[in-house]
Amino acid sequence: MGKWYEEAVFYHMYPIGMTGAPRRNEQEEVTHRFDELEKWLPHIESLGCTAVYIGPLFESTSHGYDTRDYKLVDRRLGDNEDFRHFVKEAHEREIKVVVDGVFNHTGREFFAFQDIQKNRENSPYCSWYKGINFGWNSPYNDGFGYEAWRNCFELVNLNYREPKVREYILDVIGFWIDEFDIDGIRLDCADCLEFSFMQDMRRYTNEKKADFWLMGEVIHGDYSRYISPDKLDSVTNYELHKGLYSGHNDHNYFEIAHTIRREFDQNGGIYRGMKLYSFVDNHDVDRIASKLNVPGHIFPVHTLLFTLPGIPSIYYGSEWGIQGRKEGGNDDPLRPAVEIEEALENVPNSELLEWIKTLGRIHKEQPALSAGSYQELLLTNRQYAFARTLGDESVIVAVNNDDKDAELNIRIPIQGKTCTDLVSGETLDAGDGCLHVTLAANESLLAAVK
Repeated sequence: MGKWYEEAVFYHMYPIGMTGAPRRNEQEEVTHRFDELEKWLPHIESLGCTAVYIGPLFESTSHGYDTRDYKLVDRRLGDNEDFRHFVKEAHEREIKVVVDGVFNHTGREFFAFQDIQKNRENSPYCSWYKGINFGWNSPYNDGFGYEAWRNCFELVNLNYREPKVREYILDVIGFWIDEFDIDGIRLDCADCLEFSFMQDMRRYTNEKKADFWLMGEVIHGDYSRYISPDKLDSVTNYELHKGLYSGHNDHNYFEIAHTIRREFDQNGGIYRGMKLYSFVDNHDVDRIASKLNVPGHIFPVHTLLFTLPGIPSIYYGSEWGIQGRKEGGNDDPLRPAVEIEEALENVPNSELLEWIKTLGRIHKEQPALSAGSYQELLLTNRQYAFARTLGDESVIVAVNNDDKDAELNIRIPIQGKTCTDLVSGETLDAGDGCLHVTLAANESLLAAVK
């Protein structure tokens, strides 16, 4: 058995959006919305998901990434007791809980920044932030300047060369483990954090909780710089995310196959042996149902998400084809309010929902899809087949992005074995060492060779 996160299927919850909480936190009182979030847990379990990534949760001013207080659950969602109950309910269903760690920057209402506003050069927190400069002025007319995340001046960059900042954030992580029993942290903007701080986090969390998962949000560059036993366990696979939609929009499976070969090939794949976090959409990018030119491609896209090397993740509502595109800099359309009971009564794409449940079941039943080596078996612009092999068992996956039937002859990597369709349970003909199948438009095949 591997570690839990290596075999996990994640469900991604953006709670401020999905509960319809106000986009700005201007209230004094606490609004208890975690009961709405708990209603999602039976549905998440039914998809075969074994972990939830939920966040941001820290008390913040607007979208959740402008933290006010790292030790308080956002009052628009509830209080600390509410979240403790949510984690307990998830754990009873054997669902792990990973939260968003927004540690690169704070909001302007965070206590350390407010102390600098009040006491200027005399504040003990001047060294907590990057670029504090009393000879300059900010766009907010503070009478001093500071380094902001991507010039978004509501987000003030913390300075990890200051030991007190490291100490403070490690204490925060310890607080979330001790108080709520969380199972991991997704590090927002991990590519902006100091590597030495990641090493501090790794040492600290190893001591606090066995198998604690550290995953980094990294968009560009060499993912392997972040993943090692002394740093992070995983990072977001944005390279594959791009291939999954454009490889379908361009009817070009060579793009996806090239990405996987580059990343995970047994001979020379630059991330072989690493478990990257796979997704087709999230709270920062357009919904997959809005991105695909051919609606039917949503089926093979999800087949590949669940079967290619990586840790698959579903973003809330995309399992039934929610639409949503960014409007300029506005991410709200990607983060809509959804009442789960109502949504499941009127599912827009019930066929997709059922297919994702099937993929979730197969992923759980077939360890090769988590831990198996990858081998390409067939590749054209419009058809693609590969095997995931673990020991003497293989899962063969084939997809067709064409608008018509495709007849495929797929060489089987393990000869003399029985071949079973994992969806229908039927035995498939592979007498001559080849699997002969006809795939309809946008159809997938998943077969076990044992």
